[in-house]
Amino acid sequence: MFEKIRHMRTADAVVQQIEELILHGILRPGDRLPPERELVTLVDVSRPILRAALKTLEDRGLVVSRQGGGTFVADVIGTVFSEPIVDLIGRHGSAIEDYLDFRRDIEGIAAEHAAARMTAADREILTQIVADMDRAFSDDDYPSEARLDVDFHQAVGEAAHNIVLLHTLRACYRLLENGVFFNRTKLYSRPDARRCLLDQHREILDHLCAGDGAGARRAAEAHIDFVREALKASERSGFRDEVAELRLQQRLDTQGKRRKAEAQHKSKAETPQ
Repeated sequence: MFEKIRHMRTADAVVQQIEELILHGILRPGDRLPPERELVTLVDVSRPILRAALKTLEDRGLVVSRQGGGTFVADVIGTVFSEPIVDLIGRHGSAIEDYLDFRRDIEGIAAEHAAARMTAADREILTQIVADMDRAFSDDDYPSEARLDVDFHQAVGEAAHNIVLLHTLRACYRLLENGVFFNRTKLYSRPDARRCLLDQHREILDHLCAGDGAGARRAAEAHIDFVREALKASERSGFRDEVAELRLQQRLDTQGKRRKAEAQHKSKAETPQ
């Protein structure tokens, strides 16, 4: 990952190399940089130069140093949306529709680019993720399915090899991981939802591997359309359940009041005058 500085062994050269790794998504938020003694060897600079470079990166908000714990890539994705905006979005259900519209457009573009630009390494990553999805499905491992779902879409974004697209998608999926918009289990009101989602991811991968950009885009858009309809079905089902529960409670309350009134009436009738 890290390369020796070939020409001018300056702090700026080290900063540029690490910034490139962050920019291209190779170093991710939370990743720990190698210890100082190892990193000076990897980039072939002196300790004072490396320390100056890390100080510059920290001042720019790209890395954070933890006392006795090393240096880590900062949570640069989380800063795309401020906390007040994230909270505001989470409180208003109307934002879900906008979120899905945005994902449909941007994931379609990412899939189309990925079909044309993906490398052998990208293909291997995506193939492995889908294989892991298959295993999680067979094991009824819902948490792994949810994690792999995000991993797959992030990997498609990486395979598109567009820096702006990559970081926009990562910010988008961070909101999903945090449950700001919806929990994946809401899709399961439809009995075949898990199988459908797995098949849709596999279809996207098939088009990517075939270099079929138009097909990959259609498959990515159809996937979001399915998610949208499944969420709506879940909301309708939840609303019906809520209404039915209220009706049941009202019925029980009415019956209780009626029985109480009848008991009081009977008691009065049996009381000697």
